[in-house]
Amino acid sequence: MSRLLKICFLLISMNRAEITHSQDSEDLPPLLHKAVEEVITGKYLNALLDVLHFQSSNVWTADMLTKVMAYFHAREVMFTLSSLQMSIKSYLKNLLYQPRQLLSEFQQLDQQQFQTAMKYLFNSRKDHLEMGNIILDWEKTRERIFQSPGVNRTLFLITLDKCFLTLSALDCVDILSQVLRTSAVNYLQPDVIGRLPNVLQEDAFRNLSTVFKDLYDKTSANTRRALYGWMKQMLQKSYDMSEFNEPISWVSAENLWILGRYIVHLPLEEILKINLNEIRLFVSYDNATKQLDTVYDITPELAQAFLERINSSGFDMKNTSTIYRLGLLVCFYNDMEQVDAAVARALLHQMIKCNQLRGFQAEVQKLKSQLLNIATRNQTLNDVLGSLSDAVVGLTSSQLESLSPEAVHNAIATLNQVTGWAKSQVIILSSKYLSYEKVLSFYNVSQMSALVTGISTQSFYSMNPKELSQIIRGTTSQYLPDLSSAQQQGILRKITASGDFSSSIKDIQGACFKEISLSDLWKQTGYNSSMMKEKELRRSQALYLYELLSKKNYPVELLSAGQLVKGVTCQLIESMGTDIFLNNFKFFENNLHLLSPYQVNCLAWKFWKVSNATIPPFLLSVLPVEYLEYVSGPSCIPFIESLRRTDMDLLNPSLHKKNAVLQKVQECLNGSIADEYDVDLLGNLICLLPPAFLHGSMSLKAMATALHQFKLCRQLCHEQKTEIKYKLLELYGSPKNWTAETTLDVGPFVALLSKGELDVLAEKFPDIILQIGKTIGPISSAEELLSAVFESVSNATATMESSLTTPDCLGTRAPSSNEIIKLAEANVFWSVQELKCMDAGTFDKNVELLGTVSSFNSSQLIALKEKAKQVWGSLPDWKSYHIVSLGHIALALTEHEIEELDLHSIDTISVLSQQTEWTLTQARSILQGFLEDSGQTISTLKSFDLVGLGAILCALNSSEIMSIRTAEFSAAVARIGLLLCSTPVLRQFKEITESVFGPATSWNSSVLQEIGTIAGGLNEDELKAFDRNLMPYFQPKGIRLIPPEIFQALSPEQIANLGPENAAMVTRSQREHLNALQLQSLQLALDGARPSTPGTQQGASATQALQTPAPGGAPCLSGFSISLCAVFMLHLPF
Repeated sequence: MSRLLKICFLLISMNRAEITHSQDSEDLPPLLHKAVEEVITGKYLNALLDVLHFQSSNVWTADMLTKVMAYFHAREVMFTLSSLQMSIKSYLKNLLYQPRQLLSEFQQLDQQQFQTAMKYLFNSRKDHLEMGNIILDWEKTRERIFQSPGVNRTLFLITLDKCFLTLSALDCVDILSQVLRTSAVNYLQPDVIGRLPNVLQEDAFRNLSTVFKDLYDKTSANTRRALYGWMKQMLQKSYDMSEFNEPISWVSAENLWILGRYIVHLPLEEILKINLNEIRLFVSYDNATKQLDTVYDITPELAQAFLERINSSGFDMKNTSTIYRLGLLVCFYNDMEQVDAAVARALLHQMIKCNQLRGFQAEVQKLKSQLLNIATRNQTLNDVLGSLSDAVVGLTSSQLESLSPEAVHNAIATLNQVTGWAKSQVIILSSKYLSYEKVLSFYNVSQMSALVTGISTQSFYSMNPKELSQIIRGTTSQYLPDLSSAQQQGILRKITASGDFSSSIKDIQGACFKEISLSDLWKQTGYNSSMMKEKELRRSQALYLYELLSKKNYPVELLSAGQLVKGVTCQLIESMGTDIFLNNFKFFENNLHLLSPYQVNCLAWKFWKVSNATIPPFLLSVLPVEYLEYVSGPSCIPFIESLRRTDMDLLNPSLHKKNAVLQKVQECLNGSIADEYDVDLLGNLICLLPPAFLHGSMSLKAMATALHQFKLCRQLCHEQKTEIKYKLLELYGSPKNWTAETTLDVGPFVALLSKGELDVLAEKFPDIILQIGKTIGPISSAEELLSAVFESVSNATATMESSLTTPDCLGTRAPSSNEIIKLAEANVFWSVQELKCMDAGTFDKNVELLGTVSSFNSSQLIALKEKAKQVWGSLPDWKSYHIVSLGHIALALTEHEIEELDLHSIDTISVLSQQTEWTLTQARSILQGFLEDSGQTISTLKSFDLVGLGAILCALNSSEIMSIRTAEFSAAVARIGLLLCSTPVLRQFKEITESVFGPATSWNSSVLQEIGTIAGGLNEDELKAFDRNLMPYFQPKGIRLIPPEIFQALSPEQIANLGPENAAMVTRSQREHLNALQLQSLQLALDGARPSTPGTQQGASATQALQTPAPGGAPCLSGFSISLCAVFMLHLPF
């Protein structure tokens, strides 16, 4: 029973002592009398608050219980314990899970009760509240309240409505601040802003303005505009008229500071009216720079207006001190007359912040380029390299290639702080730096910071193992996750081959640890649970390590060790004692994202078996569909709340099962999303609701709140997007009437509009449409938006004819750098002829960006490839950094052209292998080119070569595969197990895998996880031989790659034990080869039927599981609905 219940019982407890009926209300203190009356009428919240207030100034005595019960009897109010319990349970459920009801309850509180509620919710520093001999865990209670978006919304709204009338303004602002800062949801909507007080003390207004400034990025554009309007209204009051009755600007230095980031909403004409003395005073503030550093969404027009006023106010705009005070305004600096090299370098130094701007990067790059030319005037790049800040990112590969190794060495302290480097640039700079240093050492590498990604894999492998061990322990380790898999493998392979590996393994942290092979882990000793806490583990590693460490560690030590939880098998879960399981379940719950759907399914069955009355509601969705029938009434809201906090794909990989769960969610919502409270309740579940439900069941009031949540959805189907579009048009009206703020708020959903509607928006708000267009993915998802972006940029840019003098290019428009940067994916609309006529310098500067465009067709890619030949010369002359910079353009290379390239470096191959659209003949050419240019054969390849080759390995023939050295293959097998190769290739990989791990029939769960897709190469006999309890440990991708004629060899028992995730991966062709009994077993696995373990009977259906006796001997379903009510009560933290 919750402690809050006990407090309520304190008021009306069935005291066993003799009670005299003649006692009346006069025996009770007035406040306690009031509280008892409120209990009688069911107003438990009012009563609780009155008791808390009473106790704050009175001592609770033992005879008060007697007096309370006497009063009940005098009123002829008779309670039974059970009826009273149920009344209070129902009340508490509504209070915490029905925030609308809570709002109503709060609205009915009197002034004193409201003050008491606010005091204990927001100002109490007590962890526990003592009431007589009852102790309330207040810390956990408050934590539960503030974790609920709906309850938080109620607290926010009631504070707006009642607080400023009851408490001091400063206290109310503090309460609003706590609610808004602690909640994951932003309750500030334009309609709510109108309810803010229009009269506030100065301190309270400043404090509230600070809250709004801090929440700026969490707030919609329309709400920001509304907040600016409210702040302006408050600030204008003392600035309406001058002493001569003439209007003066209300925008003083102090008001600029109070507005903070909201200064970007000042109209242009208002900025130009600001008094020059006020501007001078504002810029002179010590923290003005800090404020101007945060105006990320300022436009060029507004920035230049501020710059003009600052200039007019007497500041020397070429003074270094002034430049440092300009913040992000410096990104739009336009007074280029008489700017000398020193001023240019000062400006460039400040412009390192400009990558934080929301848009306008093309204009920034253009300005940087101009300043770069000035900064290097009469000087060489070698001389000034270290003083150019991040403008060096704008240097072409040929400019970087011209640098001397000494210049790069001398400038390394600047270069290693710059962000935004292209891969090709990093390769050049790293090569230059290391050619000066001669010897690659720990010290040299530590000086490079992010530039370490340009060090070749072979160079890492050539280092001293002790130096490499220092690297993985030192500050450079933070950059190790940015290395390619081949580079990480090169480092780890060298360390594992040395005697230093055992001592180094504890220092290998984060994602790098995942690159250690299972076979290498087997060879080491000295593992303990504490060393695992900072490591990322593959599931194969976790399975091995958990089993190993469980022999000498308690479950709590292993489950609390981070990613080791990935290695808990169903058998281990099933074997846990009830107390151990329940006491340690929090470790599973806190790490759900690390678990597989199979593990979650095992947890659900275990919880149902040992304590079905307290099973967390989300686990009911994991059990067979029949269990959802009992989610109704009181259990509905807890069910949705718990689902909201989990990943539906983790709980239900099966589409059928997912749809059943979503149908239950719709039923729990009574078939509609009525308002913002329902949106709060759903959270990310709203992303999964079917289009028909969105169409007919979502109110416009809810849509206004849901828009932000929809923008966070990872994936929406076309039909969902269509319904969202219609709701948006219903909510905001025709796009031709939209404001800039509405367009920003709609964001990526503008892609759903028609071409005509998009053209209107692009004409009105070209910068906003451009900004949205840069965040959109491939053309298939937003063709009309990208087309509108292309037309908008083209129309706004002066036509630049090609500088090429060939007949084909005369009069042809040529892409400019400015346009290419602005267009991003919309570059796909350049014609083949326009791409052919591109200026050589423009191509060289932007090739890497063009290589990221995923939607170019083959003709466009060929045109760009031919342009590369024109600019860089013949193919044999291309350097590694040239090839790397091509990106998708490399796909246009023919097999004969690939043969001409210098492919000696595995790092070049590693980049090429990331392209997934190579033909088999292209892949063979890349493979042969690498072998010939590096002077290797298949039998001499190292593990890092295998990892770097990646998908190119699928082009190997059987004899080549069998010549791979076993030791190198074993180190790379986990990476090879990610490849989607053909069945013949997988069969050969399976053969060599057996030379590492023994015959396939002897493989255990960790080996099956390690080999991944290689399992697709198993034959019928091998597949049939696997124990059914190993079936969940096949990787899902491996299941898909098993040929249908082989897959059908699985027994019904094996199929039933695939687990939900693997069962969901079975393909249509695999299904078509199964018989009726196998299909029935597959359905059991999809439904999440009880998995088979040594302690459970195989094949028990969902219905059989429902009838399994509970631990106490009573049937599980006896009083099931009451049990689910108890689920609610027992998951309250009181």
